[in-house]
Amino acid sequence: MKPPIQVNNHPFRFLLYLEWILLAIITLTAIIPYPSPRFSSKFPELATASLIIFGLMGLRLPTSNQINKIIYTACEIILILITGSVGGRSARIFPFIYIILVTRSCLIFKLPGRLAVTFISFILFLFTLQGRVKSFPVPPQVQERFHFFTLSLALLFGLSLIFVLLLMNTVLSERQSREELAIANEKLRQYALRIENQATLEERNRIAREIHDSLGHSLTALNLQLETALKLSQSNPTKAQSFLARAKELGSKALQDVRQSVSTMRSHPLQEQSLEQAIAILAEDFQRSTGILPICRINLEYSLPLEINTAIYRIIQESLTNISKYAEASEVKIEIDKTPKSLRLNIRDNGKGFDFKQNTTGFGLQSMRDRTLALGGIFSVKTNPGSGCQITVDIPLTRLTR
Repeated sequence: MKPPIQVNNHPFRFLLYLEWILLAIITLTAIIPYPSPRFSSKFPELATASLIIFGLMGLRLPTSNQINKIIYTACEIILILITGSVGGRSARIFPFIYIILVTRSCLIFKLPGRLAVTFISFILFLFTLQGRVKSFPVPPQVQERFHFFTLSLALLFGLSLIFVLLLMNTVLSERQSREELAIANEKLRQYALRIENQATLEERNRIAREIHDSLGHSLTALNLQLETALKLSQSNPTKAQSFLARAKELGSKALQDVRQSVSTMRSHPLQEQSLEQAIAILAEDFQRSTGILPICRINLEYSLPLEINTAIYRIIQESLTNISKYAEASEVKIEIDKTPKSLRLNIRDNGKGFDFKQNTTGFGLQSMRDRTLALGGIFSVKTNPGSGCQITVDIPLTRLTR
């Protein structure tokens, strides 16, 4: 429900001031006595009271209830008719009150109501003018000229009402456009803030994934190397030394990953090597830490976009990390193949598996799923306790040809 128009929220306060000035002039003409009894006010007190009430009604315009608007306008018309009938000399300025009526109607009614009030104002003005013409005797020799003047006055007043109506419609339309533009700008600003917050959140998640995939993988392998070296430190110091050397290499790599993460991961693991080479290095690292060499079958007829390569690399990296930590597998297979509609990645192991329904919140699986969904792909996991695990990633072929 829209609040009524008052002084504090009047859209065009200068119009309100103009109303008061005009009404003050009309009131003064009704109060001040005039030498000729023909132009003197019959009931100056009634005319003054009507004008004051009419002016005070402009301090509060109804905007919500249609019935209240009609009653309000009817009361205004009655006050105008009273002023015109008993105003005497003030009746000379009487037609301009109809302009105030039309102006107010533009603020409270929509276009059909504005047209109706304007038409009623013009008809009432014609009746009033006709009554004054009959009560004013005119000599026959100037009667034609007098009628022409009356017709010109009626046409001029009608055009004035139309001009006021068109002017108010234009001003109100412009004001409404500015308000709608301000609302649209505010919505756009809020939307931009949401987008910025969403982009920030996605960037944080991306950095978190990068830290987890790269640093987590290196630290896991480092921990396995140190555990093996600790077990062999007494029985086979020479072999333990080789594990410690490998652990040192992994520690250096982890430190490098930390530096890369702090710099928002600007460097890329596949910048200077192909996907096949990067996967081969992952397989060698996995063999060093677990003693198992993954079986890799990569069938790619063309190079992939960097974002696809990165996603596949990180998914394989995370999968090998999980296998080395939890699977206790003796065989790992990595297959990359191109189907007519998609690029498919399969990672299988013959480990102990797990209950997928009870292990859906792990960051590793969520990271792989997020990377796949970001490329419009489908991520699926098939596993049961004691039957190994198979991870399948399908990325639409349309993503590869953009």
